Amino acid sequence: MDTYPTSPCETLAERYQALLEVAQAISTHRDLDELFRGLAQRLPRVVHVNFVALSLHNPVRNTMRLHAIQANVLVDLVGGHEGPVEESPAGLVWQTQEPVIVPNLAAERRWPKVTERMSEDGVNSFCFVPLTTSVRRLGAMGFLSLQKEAYGEADMEFLQQVGKQVAVAVDNVLNFAGTEVAQQSLARERDRLSLVLEINNAVVSHLELRGLLKAISACLGRVIPHDFASFCLYDPEIHQLRAHALDFPGNQVFVESGDPIPLEGTPEGLAFTTQQTVHVRRLNLTEFPAEIMKRAEAEGLKSGCAVPLILHGRALGTLSVVSMQEDAFTDDDAKLFSRIGAQVALAAANLMAYQEISSLRDKLAKEKLYLQEEIQTAYNFEEIIGDSRALKLVLKEVKTVAATDSTVLILGETGSGKELVARALHNGNNRRERTFVKLNCAAIPTGLLESELFGHEKGAFTGAIATKIGRFELADRGTLFLDEVGEIPLELQVKLLRVLQEQEFERLGSTRTIRVNVRILAATNRDLDHMVEEQKFRSDLYYRLKVFPITVPPLRERPEDIPSLVRHFAQKFALRMKKRIETIPSEAMKALQAYHWPGNVRELENFIERAVILTQGPDLVVSLAELKRTPGHLTNSGTTTLEQAEREHILKALRESEWVIGGAVGAAARLGMKRTTLQSKMQKLNISRPQ
Repeated sequence: MDTYPTSPCETLAERYQALLEVAQAISTHRDLDELFRGLAQRLPRVVHVNFVALSLHNPVRNTMRLHAIQANVLVDLVGGHEGPVEESPAGLVWQTQEPVIVPNLAAERRWPKVTERMSEDGVNSFCFVPLTTSVRRLGAMGFLSLQKEAYGEADMEFLQQVGKQVAVAVDNVLNFAGTEVAQQSLARERDRLSLVLEINNAVVSHLELRGLLKAISACLGRVIPHDFASFCLYDPEIHQLRAHALDFPGNQVFVESGDPIPLEGTPEGLAFTTQQTVHVRRLNLTEFPAEIMKRAEAEGLKSGCAVPLILHGRALGTLSVVSMQEDAFTDDDAKLFSRIGAQVALAAANLMAYQEISSLRDKLAKEKLYLQEEIQTAYNFEEIIGDSRALKLVLKEVKTVAATDSTVLILGETGSGKELVARALHNGNNRRERTFVKLNCAAIPTGLLESELFGHEKGAFTGAIATKIGRFELADRGTLFLDEVGEIPLELQVKLLRVLQEQEFERLGSTRTIRVNVRILAATNRDLDHMVEEQKFRSDLYYRLKVFPITVPPLRERPEDIPSLVRHFAQKFALRMKKRIETIPSEAMKALQAYHWPGNVRELENFIERAVILTQGPDLVVSLAELKRTPGHLTNSGTTTLEQAEREHILKALRESEWVIGGAVGAAARLGMKRTTLQSKMQKLNISRPQ
């Protein structure tokens, strides 16, 4: 039921007196809703009205928008309608600056959408007047009535005066609101500029990614609230991003530092590959189906921004902020975040370079300590000494395989020079500029061997008080020599096989996979074939190691190399002990060549070192007594000398084999030596086949 007065004030003077009161009442309003509540209370005193409507022109979209509507009747009216200028009476009034009166709504056909809504609300007549100030056209003001012919030509001048008064009030409200918006915008821009400066200060004062992220996250939180922030950097070895720093104020656990982040199915991967900011308003697992996104959703994360870190046109990684609220970040936030990403990219590049330099420095320091230790324990050969045919065959094999990256298994007795062959293989390869790392598998307790090979993280086991880099990491892009490989326990052989096949491993106590590029050389004095048969050594590892086997002959099979070795060792130790040794007696040299040398070159080296210690003059003093007895040989007591006994022993084997030297039933096989060694001894002992 209509609660307005049935008619306006009786006289025109009374109308204008009421209008003056309306103008004074509305002059202090600073809000459109508040303004129209005041109009709804006062306008019925000066004009018949059931609804008051305000339609303002939007110059950006060239539309008319119903910003406010007030009624004093029990009718469901909703504001906020917006449409083209030509589709409403308010648009016509704004264009022509002339009022429009419709005395009977049922007969009006010009604006069907608007009049249909009015008709649904019971309106039967209306009048729209311009809302215009001296400086601009704002829109139109509408007076709507439930009665037909509520407004006539006589009311037009008065209603236009009402419109002028309201226009000034609306203009003041819009100016005030605009000023507030401008002030808020300036304050927001000031905060953002302050944020950029703070982040710049954070960038130059942090040398660690996690510390930098925490500083950035704290700065961002004051301007762009968020629940989670992360740094991801591209790892070319896995062709994925890897989480390097995380800030979890809410203790989310869906990702850990070091975890891989797929390039497909994640906002970070999309930002990295497209080099564009990815603004996720509502997390959609159809759009981002990666497993890590499912875990993020389970933790309650619903929206976010990921920006690429780009330097010189190359994407290094991403910086992300995530919220537990939907649509938590505006387009302006995304733009600011992109600006920050450009700032952080340079810092990320610098930090990566710093960490790489720091890592290399630490690695070089460890390599230096390792090499100093090696220098103290190595044989210190200047080169491989000898000119025998047996040695030349070995060197030919070394030369053949050295230039490749194939795994080599070096076989031979203890002290025969297997490590020297390994070093020759390393020096003949393009890895010669990198580290040659040695590990004697028999010298390390079984419980510590895995840590020596692969390293461990701090706290991985009792006594692990610091992170340790293993021999595989030290040997990256170089050569790793596993001496006495037959001593590796079975349970560790599986892990070693994986590294040989995949060139990757994890440190003890870590889940992060480390990839290396290492050439493996292995050596043993044990019969690995027999160990495989007895299931003491894995057959798959054995065949993986035995890509190219090289057998180093024992010293007894190349006696012609002994004089050269003796001279070399005598010079080396004499120089070290500051002695002058000029000659080696021929009798001593013959005795040295005749000795069996069960300890091979190492035994000879130690023997010559003792001899140099005992020598006081220019002639090397050799203790012949130590060379009198040789395992498996006769003494020179009585009438039989060692040389004679050896000659008779060889002749007996030759006669029994009918002078067949090689083959399975030949004399060399009977004597347990190589065919070439037997031929050398026959020449030395002046043995020839009877005519």
